[in-house]
Amino acid sequence: MDEYTSYDAVGLAELVRTDQVSPAELLDAALLRAEKVNPQLNAIVADVEPPSSAAENQPFRGVPFLIKDLHQDLAGYPTPGGCRALANTPATTTSTVVQRWIDAGLVVFGKTNTPEFGAKGITESDLYGPARNPWNTDHTPGGSSGGAAAAVAAGIVPAAGASDGGGSIRIPASACGLFGLKPSRGLIPAGPERAEGLGGTATDGVISRSVRDTAALLDVLVGPTDDAPYLAAQPAGRFLDEIGREPGRLRVAVCTASAINPDPHPEAVAAAQNAATLLAELGHDVVELEQQPVDDAALAADFLTTWFVACAQAVEDVKRATGAGDAGFEPDTLLMAAIGRATSPVVFARAIERRHEHTRRLAAFHASTDLLLTPTTAMPPPRIGFFDIPAPLRAGQKAFLATRTAGLLRHTGIVDRLIRENLGWVPYTQLANLTGRPAMTVPLHSTPDGLPIGVQFVGRLGAEPTLLRLAAQLETAAPWADRRPALVG
Repeated sequence: MDEYTSYDAVGLAELVRTDQVSPAELLDAALLRAEKVNPQLNAIVADVEPPSSAAENQPFRGVPFLIKDLHQDLAGYPTPGGCRALANTPATTTSTVVQRWIDAGLVVFGKTNTPEFGAKGITESDLYGPARNPWNTDHTPGGSSGGAAAAVAAGIVPAAGASDGGGSIRIPASACGLFGLKPSRGLIPAGPERAEGLGGTATDGVISRSVRDTAALLDVLVGPTDDAPYLAAQPAGRFLDEIGREPGRLRVAVCTASAINPDPHPEAVAAAQNAATLLAELGHDVVELEQQPVDDAALAADFLTTWFVACAQAVEDVKRATGAGDAGFEPDTLLMAAIGRATSPVVFARAIERRHEHTRRLAAFHASTDLLLTPTTAMPPPRIGFFDIPAPLRAGQKAFLATRTAGLLRHTGIVDRLIRENLGWVPYTQLANLTGRPAMTVPLHSTPDGLPIGVQFVGRLGAEPTLLRLAAQLETAAPWADRRPALVG
């Protein structure tokens, strides 16, 4: 087991290619590892009979893999996305990204935990219960790809499918000491059931231990489909070939300020400052910013406005498809959906239109600066239950829902409170989603008590090669592969 967990996905694939190990032996190792640690983590919430796909030239033939239980469909299996109403509704098609992983030889054997509809930066659904962080099981692995991150950090698989609509690759990767990259808008197909996730703010990807795994797995996913809404500029070559190439001398601006959370945790600030010091030692030009290059408070409000409307649509779609009532959804989801229904078309349209304003401001910043460096999160991974609503407020919430007056909450201070509470610990990640820019989290820091907290880099549109080159440089300068949670053994 120590040998199995010491390899990344590229390494395991090489063992299979050179006949040093068989795909069956790798799957047995992954299943044994899951049997040992998953009861403590609740990372895997559904078993899958691995689809058959075996060819000598598959780049990841025989490598065990997990997909996220949200929009990563496998025909014949439910994809509840943490929602009770969908728990027994099997998917009729296989998502394009899942099929591409299968075609690359990855052996999908399970689905990972996620909050309902991926709506939170933690993974604590009523349907599946909380996923737990391998570094300290009293704490969250983040969300919404929390199950994926927990499984990778615990050594069940070297990399796992994930997705990111507001930070959901980067947040859990940060919380679990892993590498995660959100690709540029339109680079990864979202079909066949959806044209694009959350109006283009969401994309699929992976969480991994090594930079080269993320690069190689992105190579598997990249490429247009006939039903795509538009054609994104394709990379000139393989992302994997960027590993080991010099990134050049980059100009990096570091900023820990946030209008959403004016007082980030000292460890979050230390993570960014230490990363800035390392970058300077590597020969990069580092400057400090006193505020974000965009109005992040306005951006957060626009993000939640569009999310509330999307949540309302999701609830109505599920009700229509399944016949479920309100009992099929969590109260928080129903509250967000009610606020979404109460959002006027003009307010919604303005929030969508302001994405272009945020994008222009970020583009102006990138005209003279290669990368924006921030903490990935504003605090270390919180304890399980940290964001639970107190009983009196929960009772008031139920009263609003019961009387069908929850939509009135948009005209109170509840939206501002939702911004502070839901985005207060993750105020830095939505920028890349609304603007469509690539962003990555790199595991360079841990708190004195051993909880990881990553640093985020946001690049220009199409800057994946630069990000991967820098990440590989940082991986060499400050290796993290040997840092494992005690749960890994």
